[in-house]
Formats: sequence, structure tokens, C-alpha cells
Amino acid sequence: MIRISTIFIAICMVLVAASLGLILYSIAGISGSESAIVALTALTFLILYNAVSMRLRDRTDVGGQIADLSRGTADLARQVAEFGRRLAAVEGRVVSANSAGAERIQAVVGEINELGVLVKQLAVSVANHDDILATVAVAVPPARDFDPDHEPQKELPLSAEDARIATIATAFMPAPAAVTNEQASSRSQAQILGAVKSAVDENRIDIYLQPMVTLPQRKVRFYEAVTRLRDDKDQILAADDFISVAEAAGLVGRIDHMVMLKCVQVLRRLMVRNKEVGVFCNVAAATLGNPTTFAQCLDFLEANRALAPSFVLEFKQSTFRNLGPTETEHLAALAQRGFRFSIDHVADLRIEPRELADRGVRFIKVPAALLLDQRQTSASDIHPSDLSDLLGRFGIDLIAERIEGERAVVDLLDYDVRFGQGFLFAPPRPLRPEGASATGEASPNKAQESNGSGKAASVDGPGIDPPRATGNAALARRTAAPG
Repeated sequence: MIRISTIFIAICMVLVAASLGLILYSIAGISGSESAIVALTALTFLILYNAVSMRLRDRTDVGGQIADLSRGTADLARQVAEFGRRLAAVEGRVVSANSAGAERIQAVVGEINELGVLVKQLAVSVANHDDILATVAVAVPPARDFDPDHEPQKELPLSAEDARIATIATAFMPAPAAVTNEQASSRSQAQILGAVKSAVDENRIDIYLQPMVTLPQRKVRFYEAVTRLRDDKDQILAADDFISVAEAAGLVGRIDHMVMLKCVQVLRRLMVRNKEVGVFCNVAAATLGNPTTFAQCLDFLEANRALAPSFVLEFKQSTFRNLGPTETEHLAALAQRGFRFSIDHVADLRIEPRELADRGVRFIKVPAALLLDQRQTSASDIHPSDLSDLLGRFGIDLIAERIEGERAVVDLLDYDVRFGQGFLFAPPRPLRPEGASATGEASPNKAQESNGSGKAASVDGPGIDPPRATGNAALARRTAAPG
């Protein structure tokens, strides 16, 4: 397409040539044919000049473009060379890492071989001990009844080898007291199992509340629901006493379902006074892994989905470390409904906050003694003083539990711990008995009289008096509930 500037130049050249011819014709007196020839000659000269100048200008532009293209090509070649150098460096690192990994694998294989040799030696030693015991059983004659009519025979001295065998046999023979203790333990387990079955069938499951406070203000922010069972004699059984027996008997699912029901009732009554309060409810690994029991709990939690921001489900650290496909699916179902999780019974500080946050964990309880233990510095991947900041980056709050002294609180403040729990603030206390005032504490005798049978008040009662945080550890221990 012809440019406007080219058309304008052509018109100007025609006008210049025509003007030149007209001037020659009118002023110089040259004939019209001669003036036309001169005008055409001038027009031709102007056309040639314009063509040559445009060609020179285009050549200059093309030369500049070629120079720019050459520079761009040189830059591209330099970048390709740089990428090649980096790729070679990466390949070198990969090769060195593979070689180092192969060396580590070889070292591990060597250690495994050494362990195999040690196991074989241990098996040989055990076999030798078995042979010695068998020899002793054959060599020792059976004991005879005492006969008063005959004179007792003198004992013959043992040889050195027989004395050594007898000593080894004596060390391996079980003591009668151990058998008695085992029988007593079995009887105790049977009694606990009977008490647990009776408590579950008759709904003798009580909820004790222990506050979790902010540090250093010591304002109550959450409550942990602690489960207690009462036998037919109204004796209190703590969770550590009956939980293993309940799991073995398959009753822990029913207990967790009943505890969830009571915790939701407690939370509804607590939120009447304070909308910011929350309740931690413990859930056993057996409940999480049982599809039937979990379905019942999930239906109940779905019906109370509005309380999800204030209702925290608490699991052990071992439960999260041994999650199977079923447990993972159940946790995802709870997280999808808005429920948050907490981890307690922490045995070490090898924690992956990103993975836990992705699963819905928002709280981690760590014993104060574990946080303040200097030996954890070398045993964990992070210094305990940096744990709170690390968890906070992933939206997880650190709670220091089992705090029993003011000195521990001062040290934990240096670790930037936001929440605390322990006997220093308040022990687990039962709910306020029915008929007690909203501000006063009912005495045990009055509580028994209000219930008529001496039993603890049900959570269905009209009033709840949660424990308040205190700062006196001795007072907390004196007022601690039994069990």
C-alpha cells in the first residue's frame, strides 16, 4: 500500500517540474515544446534523486536492523551458554547426591547386616540358656517328704559346674510373688471391665472441666472435658484406669459418643455466658477407625455443625502418626464440616506443622516439662523456644499443659507460649451439682443431698459452674476432685 508521504512527494515533484517549464515559457521566451522537454527532464531528475535517496535510507535502516538482530543473536547465544553451564552444575550435584545416597544406603545395609549378626548371636545365647535350664531340670532330683522316723541324710557337696548351673536356674525361675501379682492384676482387670460395662449401660459417665488460660493474662479461653466413670459404689475411675480395658472390650466407641453428647450440652450452656469459650473433647483412635461408631458420631456432629468453631476434637499424637486410609477419610469428613482438631500426649517435638495444618489441626498440647527440657534441643528438629512461632505461621496454637509451678510460667513466657493448662491454674472439676447457686460452690454433702443418691449431677441439669483459673497451686491441689 502506497504511503501518503510518497504521494505528496510525487505531487510536489510534478508541480516543481511544471512550474519550471511555465517559467521558461513565459519569462525566457522559450517555445512550448522546449519548455515541456525541460519540465520532463527536471521531473525525471527529481524522480531519480528521490529513488536513490529512498534506496540509501532503506539500506541504512536494514543495516541497523541487521545490527540489532546480530546483537540479539549474540545475547541469546550467551544465555544458552549460561543455561548450559547451570544445567551441567545441576547434573553434577545430582550425580554427587546419588553417589552420596548410594553410600548412605551401603552404610545402612552394613548396619542391618551387623544387626543380623547380633540377632544370631542372641539366638545362640538364648538356646544355650534353654539347654542349661533343661540340664538343671534333669539334674535336680525331686523333693522328698519329711520322714520323722528316719535320720535326715547329709547333703553332698556340689561340684563347681553344678553350683554354676543351680545359680543360673535360680535366676531364671519366676518368683511366687510375681504369679500372685499377676493373678491379682487379672482380677482387677475383670473388676474394671465389669465397672465400665455397668457405667456405660447405666449412663454413669461424668464430665470434669479443666480450664485452659491465656498467658500471661490467665483469662479462661477453653475448657478440656475430662471423662470419669462411676462404678456401682460411686467410686471414681479416671480415664487412665479404664481406657485400655474399654478399648479391648470394644466399648470406647459408645463412651466417646456419650461424651460428645455431654460435651455439646456443656458447650451450649457455657456459650450462654461467653460466646468466645470453647470445649476440647477427646476422641480415641478406635472410634476414629471404626466406621460404624464413627458414622454415629458424625451424624451427631453434623446436627451440631453450628458449634464447630468452638468444639475442638482432640486426638493423641500416636493416632496422627499411625493414620490409615479409613482414619484419614474420617478426619477429612470432620474437617470438611468445619471442626478443628487438637493433638495431646506429645512425646517428642518432631512435628510437621504443614502436614498437620492441612489435616485441620489448630492446637497442639505439649507438656511444660518437655518444652523446658534442654535435652530436646538436640533431639528435635527445632529449638523449643522457636516452636510457637513455627506453628503460628501455619495457624496452629501451642498450648503448654501440666503446668504446676510459677517458675514454669515465667520460662514459658520466654518461649512465646500463648495458652497454658495445669494444676497451677485449676484442676479438673466436676460440673456444678443441681440446685447449687450460680456463684457459690456446693459442698460434697449438699451435692449428695441434692441428688438424693450421692451421685454427681448430670449435664442435663439446669446449671453449670465451670472451674475458674487460679494462681495458687497448693489451693488447686487441695480442691482437686477425686480421681
